[in-house]
Amino acid sequence: MSDLLVMLVVFAASSAIGYALISKVPQRLHTPLMSMTNAISASTIIAALLLFSSKMDSPHKVLAAAAVALAAFNVVGGFTVTGRMLKMFKKQ
Repeated sequence: MSDLLVMLVVFAASSAIGYALISKVPQRLHTPLMSMTNAISASTIIAALLLFSSKMDSPHKVLAAAAVALAAFNVVGGFTVTGRMLKMFKKQ
Protein backbone atom coordinates (compact mmCIF):
# COMPACT_ATOMS: atom_id res chain seq x y z
CA MET A 1 0.00 0.00 0.00
CA SER A 2 2.93 2.33 0.54
CA ASP A 3 3.78 2.10 -3.18
CA LEU A 4 0.31 3.37 -4.01
CA LEU A 5 0.74 6.28 -1.61
CA VAL A 6 4.10 7.17 -3.15
CA MET A 7 2.53 7.09 -6.62
CA LEU A 8 -0.29 9.38 -5.51
CA VAL A 9 2.13 11.85 -3.91
CA VAL A 10 4.32 11.91 -7.04
CA PHE A 11 1.22 12.37 -9.21
CA ALA A 12 -0.08 15.25 -7.08
CA ALA A 13 3.32 16.97 -6.93
CA SER A 14 3.95 16.61 -10.67
CA SER A 15 0.45 17.89 -11.44
CA ALA A 16 0.96 20.99 -9.30
CA ILE A 17 4.42 21.69 -10.70
CA GLY A 18 3.26 21.06 -14.28
CA TYR A 19 0.32 23.41 -13.90
CA ALA A 20 2.54 26.12 -12.41
CA LEU A 21 5.05 25.83 -15.25
CA ILE A 22 2.63 25.55 -18.15
CA SER A 23 0.51 28.48 -16.99
CA LYS A 24 3.55 30.74 -17.43
CA VAL A 25 4.30 29.73 -21.05
CA PRO A 26 3.70 32.52 -23.61
CA GLN A 27 0.93 31.86 -26.15
CA ARG A 28 3.31 31.81 -29.13
CA LEU A 29 5.04 28.75 -27.65
CA HIS A 30 1.78 26.84 -27.25
CA THR A 31 2.08 24.63 -30.35
CA PRO A 32 5.63 23.34 -29.66
CA LEU A 33 4.66 22.73 -26.04
CA MET A 34 1.55 20.83 -27.13
CA SER A 35 3.64 18.68 -29.46
CA MET A 36 5.94 17.75 -26.60
CA THR A 37 3.08 16.93 -24.24
CA ASN A 38 1.55 14.72 -26.95
CA ALA A 39 4.81 12.77 -27.12
CA ILE A 40 4.95 12.46 -23.32
CA SER A 41 1.32 11.33 -23.20
CA ALA A 42 1.97 8.70 -25.84
CA SER A 43 4.83 7.38 -23.70
CA THR A 44 2.49 7.37 -20.70
CA ILE A 45 -0.05 5.30 -22.62
CA ILE A 46 2.59 2.75 -23.63
CA ALA A 47 3.93 2.50 -20.07
CA ALA A 48 0.44 2.06 -18.60
CA LEU A 49 -0.39 -0.63 -21.16
CA LEU A 50 2.83 -2.42 -20.22
CA LEU A 51 1.73 -2.27 -16.58
CA PHE A 52 -1.46 -4.09 -17.54
CA SER A 53 0.60 -6.99 -18.85
CA SER A 54 2.36 -7.40 -15.50
CA LYS A 55 0.94 -8.96 -12.36
CA MET A 56 -0.49 -6.21 -10.14
CA ASP A 57 -3.20 -5.47 -7.61
CA SER A 58 -6.58 -3.94 -8.37
CA PRO A 59 -5.71 -0.38 -7.15
CA HIS A 60 -2.71 -0.35 -9.46
CA LYS A 61 -4.88 -1.45 -12.37
CA VAL A 62 -7.29 1.39 -11.62
CA LEU A 63 -4.43 3.90 -11.65
CA ALA A 64 -3.07 2.44 -14.89
CA ALA A 65 -6.53 2.67 -16.48
CA ALA A 66 -6.83 6.28 -15.34
CA ALA A 67 -3.39 7.01 -16.80
CA VAL A 68 -4.40 5.55 -20.16
CA ALA A 69 -7.68 7.49 -20.20
CA LEU A 70 -6.17 10.83 -19.19
CA ALA A 71 -3.19 10.52 -21.51
CA ALA A 72 -5.45 9.55 -24.43
CA PHE A 73 -7.65 12.57 -23.66
CA ASN A 74 -4.54 14.76 -23.70
CA VAL A 75 -3.31 13.32 -27.00
CA VAL A 76 -6.67 13.75 -28.75
CA GLY A 77 -7.12 17.25 -27.36
CA GLY A 78 -3.59 18.21 -28.31
CA PHE A 79 -4.00 17.08 -31.90
CA THR A 80 -7.35 18.88 -32.10
CA VAL A 81 -5.93 22.17 -30.84
CA THR A 82 -2.81 21.87 -33.00
CA GLY A 83 -4.95 21.12 -36.07
CA ARG A 84 -7.08 24.18 -35.43
CA MET A 85 -4.02 26.38 -35.02
CA LEU A 86 -2.46 25.06 -38.24
CA LYS A 87 -5.70 25.78 -40.15
CA MET A 88 -5.29 29.43 -39.18
CA PHE A 89 -2.10 29.62 -41.26
CA LYS A 90 -3.44 27.96 -44.43
CA LYS A 91 -4.27 30.14 -47.39
CA GLN A 92 -7.91 30.05 -48.34
